[in-house]
Amino acid sequence: MLKTGKKKLKPLIELVSLRGKTALITGAASGIGKAMAYRFAEAGADLELVDINEAKLDAARDELSELNVKIGTYKVDLGKKPEIEQLWNKLKEKEPDILVNNAGIYPMKDFLEIDAAFLQKVMDINLNSTIWMCQNMIKARAKQGGVIINVGSVEAVMPFKEDLVPYGLSKVGVIILTRALAAEYGRRGFRINALVPGGVFTPGTKKLAKEVLKFNVGIIQSGLEYRQRLPMGRLGKPDEIARMALVLASDLSSYVQGALIAVDGGFLSA
Repeated sequence: MLKTGKKKLKPLIELVSLRGKTALITGAASGIGKAMAYRFAEAGADLELVDINEAKLDAARDELSELNVKIGTYKVDLGKKPEIEQLWNKLKEKEPDILVNNAGIYPMKDFLEIDAAFLQKVMDINLNSTIWMCQNMIKARAKQGGVIINVGSVEAVMPFKEDLVPYGLSKVGVIILTRALAAEYGRRGFRINALVPGGVFTPGTKKLAKEVLKFNVGIIQSGLEYRQRLPMGRLGKPDEIARMALVLASDLSSYVQGALIAVDGGFLSA
């Protein structure tokens, strides 16, 4: 075994292992969240899965059960703070070691047509829920510390798609929150980082594809421009985001703090 001074390096299989840990993942019924749940379970973590779609959540649990880990599921409307508080009350007996704030919505609307209710809904689900989930996690694990992974977006760094101003604003908030909490709670045993995905082919983006089939010229044009900008020339897959989430959740990233990890096919560098 390789040594550095008098110390032996930890084997890679131990660095990536999440055995003995519990991961709480929001938006876990499909897409990126479901892919994360699979990879975390594969690494040995027990799962607490949160989503508003109970039927899909149950289906995801059934699929993941083959990995022989403990799985709890919770139907929660993350846009409502009281439901978040109820969730954490249920988790008091065994709070998670790892929190992944993945849930989010990206409804499109012309900026001039946005009203207060529309903006509030996007902010409540994308940003405010992340704030309250982080707050509860830090309170629950004040003595032990833990890992928090927040999911941002390239739209927060370099806005590209029209009609997504509220979404971009909410994800800017997620990034600022991540870095502020990382600076404040790093010495208290918390590792807090953010993933910054680019375009990923998920059930949500499939809806956009259906609009393309309806000859929505604006979306067709945006899609073409986005692909032309991508050095890798394609959208990402949920599992490609999940793999990087596993890195951030595990001891592979033991010295990574307050980082924004772009998983975007090179979009931000192009």
